[in-house]
Order: sequence, then structure tokens, then C-alpha cells
Amino acid sequence: MDNPLKEICQILKGEDDFLIASHYHPDGDALGSTAALGFILKALGKRFRIYNQSGVPEAMKWFTLPSTMLTEIPKGFDGWYIILDCGDAARMGETLMNAMDPEKSINIDHHMGNSDFATINWVDTNRPAVGEMITLIARELKISLSGPIGEAIYLSIATDTGFFTYGNTKPETLEIVADILRHGLQLDEYVPKIRNQWSMKRIKLWTIALSKIELFHDDQTAMIFVTQEMLTETDTGGPDCEGLVNFIRRIRNVRVAIVVREDTQHRFKFSLRSSGPDNVQVVASTFGGGGHRNASGGMIENTSEYVRNRLTETLSEKLYNI
Repeated sequence: MDNPLKEICQILKGEDDFLIASHYHPDGDALGSTAALGFILKALGKRFRIYNQSGVPEAMKWFTLPSTMLTEIPKGFDGWYIILDCGDAARMGETLMNAMDPEKSINIDHHMGNSDFATINWVDTNRPAVGEMITLIARELKISLSGPIGEAIYLSIATDTGFFTYGNTKPETLEIVADILRHGLQLDEYVPKIRNQWSMKRIKLWTIALSKIELFHDDQTAMIFVTQEMLTETDTGGPDCEGLVNFIRRIRNVRVAIVVREDTQHRFKFSLRSSGPDNVQVVASTFGGGGHRNASGGMIENTSEYVRNRLTETLSEKLYNI
């Protein structure tokens, strides 16, 4: 079938056992789209489970889910696997990669360079969030955006558009939000739940990290290295670094912001952010990473000095033409 949306909706209507998953350490889009699709299946009276290798982040414990978030795949599961917001199969985690039945798999994503790892692949890089794609499923199935479905989709879209400030925000995006508001979402009550979830441990981590900013390329690039020592000292983890790269992008004259987090010894996760025409996806792809034009990332295995030099050199070559 040429239309993956309709094909997916036919499967949702015709089958009756689903496992919905997203990338580990889920962000707002991953968690929101997972929940929204679960609520859609619940409205259809279907059997489903939701799964994430790393579970629900501490800062999102307040969020309403359609069922318990599993961190282990049910034994003997023989239904359809629906994978959301994963640019490639590795992002879902090794356990799910090994368990997934390739003949019963659906991949719904919006990242550039998606590897089309499933039987049915619906990848739309023009969508700012997978939650927007889940909205199209809801509409196709005649399910309204009221209650928890609307809340989940709002979480998904708002967080992946920087609360509607990024260039990926389209008129259709705002029209979806308007529809959710018409169905009763109260922004003054809901948005603080999303945004006001920081711990003092996270504040301490950011205080240390922001004191370590490095500037390159005539102050056009800002970079922070978050080491394991910093995480241990503040009793924090990877999720506490969320948003740090966007924060340092606010520095005047900075075109590209980079946060590099030490995952394990000689293994580093990097996040890149830019604005306008500066395409950081081409930088991330050099290291096997991916994402979007203004928001990308990946992993590099080597020393910290190598990572620093290679990222700045690649930026010089790909973006600054130095």
C-alpha cells in the first residue's frame, strides 16, 4: 500500500495485540506519542502494552499513561511491535531489537536518515514531532483529541518544537494545538507540570556545567563537556542534561551549541543545536548520528580530546568553511 498512514490504521483496526515502544531515555515526544497511541488503542478496545527499556523519567512521573510502562518485554508476546521516534533500530535498545518480529513491525518517525528498519515504515521528516503523526492516526480513526490523548499529543509537540519557537513549527502544528485547546486542555494548569520539574541536583549539575563553557570559531560555537565525575558529584544522570544544549545556544553570536556527555570511559554522547540555515545534521551524520537540520546528535568512541577536536574540525569544514 502506498499510503502508510492508512495501512497502519487498517492494522490497528484489524489486529488485537500491540507493543508500543520508543527510544530509551524517552523525551517528551517519545513519551507523549507512546501514551497517545496507547490511548487510541484503548479507545478502540484493543489489547496493548507500552514498553521502554529505561522506563519513565523521574521528571515525568506525574504524566498520565494508558497503562503501566513495562521495562521488560512480555514473555511469549506474538503481536505487532510499533516503534516510535527512533531514527534507527539501535535507539530502541538491544533487548527490543532482538525480540521484535520483523514481520510484525511498524516504524513511525520524523528523523532525517531513518533506516526504515520495520516492515511498515512511515517516516515524515516534515513533521516536527511524532505526536503530530499520531494526531493523523486519531483523525483517520475518528477519535477526538480530548482528555489524556490531547494532553499526550500536546506534550509531544510542545517539547519537540521548543514550545512552538523552533523553525519546525508549522501552521498545521498550531492548528492541532488549537484543536486540543477546544477539547478542554487548560494550559495554565498543564504546562507547569511539564516545565517545573527540576531537582536541586540538576541545578547543581548545570551550575558546574555552565562554568565549563568553551567557545570556538570566533565565538560562533559553544561547547560543554559533561563528565562522569560531574554526574557522580551531583548524583545526576543523562536525563538531567536535557535542555542544556538549548540553553547555551542563547549566547549572543553563537550559531552552534554542543553538549558532550561522557557515557562510559571513551564513549561520548553529543548533542548539536543550531538555528536557521545551519544544518548540524550533516555534522552528526559524519559520526554515524542523525536527527534534524537544527537538532542532531550521536555517539563517538575515543578520548575526550579527540571528540573535542573532531567535532570542532567537522564544524569548520561543514558549516563555517574555514
